[in-house]
Amino acid sequence: MRAPVKWLKDYVDFQDTPEVLGNRLTMAGIPVEGIDRPGQELSNIITGLIRSVDPHPNADRLSVCVIDIGGRTVRIVTGATNVQAGQVVPVAISGAVLADGKIIQPADFRGVASDGMLCSAEEILGDTKLIPPEKRDGIYILPEDTAVGQDIRSVMGLDDTILEFELTANRADCFSVLGIAREIGVLTGNKAKRPMLPLKEHGIGKASDMATIEIKEPELCGRFCARILTNIRPGESPLWMQHRLQAAGMRPISNVVDVTNFVMLEMGQPMHAYDYSLLAKHSIVVRRAAKGEKLTTLDGVKRELTSDMLVIADAVQAVGLAGVMGGLATEISSSTQTVLLEAAAFYGPNVRRTSRGLGLRSEASGRFERGVDVAAIPLAINRAAQLLEEMGACDVVPGIIDVYPKAVLPAQFDFTTSWINRYLGADIPAETMVDILEKLEFTIKVAGETVTVTAPTWRQDVTGSVDIAEEVSRIYGYDNIDSTQPIGPLHAGGQVDKNNLTDQARNIMTGLGFYETLSFSFSQPEFFDHLRLPADSPLRNAIPIMNPITDEYPILRTTLMAGLLDTVARNLSRKNEDLKLYEVGTTHHALSLPLTSHPEEECRLHMISVESL
Repeated sequence: MRAPVKWLKDYVDFQDTPEVLGNRLTMAGIPVEGIDRPGQELSNIITGLIRSVDPHPNADRLSVCVIDIGGRTVRIVTGATNVQAGQVVPVAISGAVLADGKIIQPADFRGVASDGMLCSAEEILGDTKLIPPEKRDGIYILPEDTAVGQDIRSVMGLDDTILEFELTANRADCFSVLGIAREIGVLTGNKAKRPMLPLKEHGIGKASDMATIEIKEPELCGRFCARILTNIRPGESPLWMQHRLQAAGMRPISNVVDVTNFVMLEMGQPMHAYDYSLLAKHSIVVRRAAKGEKLTTLDGVKRELTSDMLVIADAVQAVGLAGVMGGLATEISSSTQTVLLEAAAFYGPNVRRTSRGLGLRSEASGRFERGVDVAAIPLAINRAAQLLEEMGACDVVPGIIDVYPKAVLPAQFDFTTSWINRYLGADIPAETMVDILEKLEFTIKVAGETVTVTAPTWRQDVTGSVDIAEEVSRIYGYDNIDSTQPIGPLHAGGQVDKNNLTDQARNIMTGLGFYETLSFSFSQPEFFDHLRLPADSPLRNAIPIMNPITDEYPILRTTLMAGLLDTVARNLSRKNEDLKLYEVGTTHHALSLPLTSHPEEECRLHMISVESL
């Protein structure tokens, strides 16, 4: 998770340096793994307006550009073919440093002096994967209304600092910029602001009359919201939004797609846009895939689905993998006139199984796997509609289609402050605990020593008193809680008889000059033939592994000899011909196949000796 500091400051005010803020967040259980300052190596690269482009007098493939860089003009020789008068471009003047560390000096090109160079995207960014493909080749052309003489770092949003988080899976609420801002607000005492939602609905008709939504698997889809956007005007998103997306590690694509990605990063709610005209009967059905059903996803790959996978379908076919990726058939294009915008909540474990089963992960699937705030889904889809309407990309049809089979209630439970203190080994005043929880936006009711707490809907990880203890301690400060030694009776350690016996066996084998080996608990069916086991040998009844670490080892071992012989073969191939090896390990035996009960595990000792002739 990458959170740009400028984006965070849109929602919460703080004065800490990135290093200080990163340490405070880490100590509060929101680990910051790194701080990135893109473009910090760039210098003396400014914006310039091309006044003229003339052929080089002595070179057919070169051009001479006269460029206004704000207050003065410079002459630059270039071999680029995509420059023309009137364009605004990045200009590296004398002494400039590029992304790769190269320093630009004045040069002479066949008798014409050049005061610097015009820059491509690669020379500014180093890695061009975060800009559209059409802007990667040749000189990077800036928007025509870009001010002249400006530092390229500020113009391209490179004057920012990025906090890189390595979040634990339980903190799903922090997989968004707004979620991180909430945490910063608690730590700094400045409450985070939520984005304003002055949505204007200028479209004709009602959304509920234009599309139908049916959830056939409510246990896998807890809520599905949709809005209808008409008169789509495709184009680029505003530069400020493109810079936010690039800083967070995503490439801008188009205004509609960029807004869905922006809201996902901002609020943690993935969403998807469908071409309304390509949805059969303008309907959405959330169902399981039919056995053998196929879907071509947005990456252009045709995938075969299984019946345990959840899909978004229209009246005819599947048009998206729920929580993972949309389908190519309903992709937004330059000809799209009307969009059905989706925001939903899908069951995390099912999304994870689908994603792993197809080898397809996405920013959306990662968030659904951890869980989204079901109560905030209408807010997220309204936010996306508002942004698109404000940038003039669409008209919003009045109303929202909201299918919510079973309302999800926030967790509510009681605890006592004395229990929290005993659990933590601390002496935190009750008033301090209540203040911390209220800052974290928990609803608190105090009745004597008992505190009734209602967790906010985005804190799905808080389900009991132990979680409250963690919340209190991390905000109070772990370093403010004195260390205490645990009190309890001491018992002498020991081993069970089985471990004593295996230790004794190892000592005996080592004393006889044998070396111990360790091999995988997995094996290959071919080893049974190598060992020349009869076809009816019980050792051939090996247990297959559902998710083997490699296709070469698909079964659990029933004998240690396979691993020992493999080790011997490897040594003999390297001319090590004097071997005395043994292994103590577990073999696995099924009472019947397929398994109907837990298999038996037996501890075995196998040894082998090889002497050179």
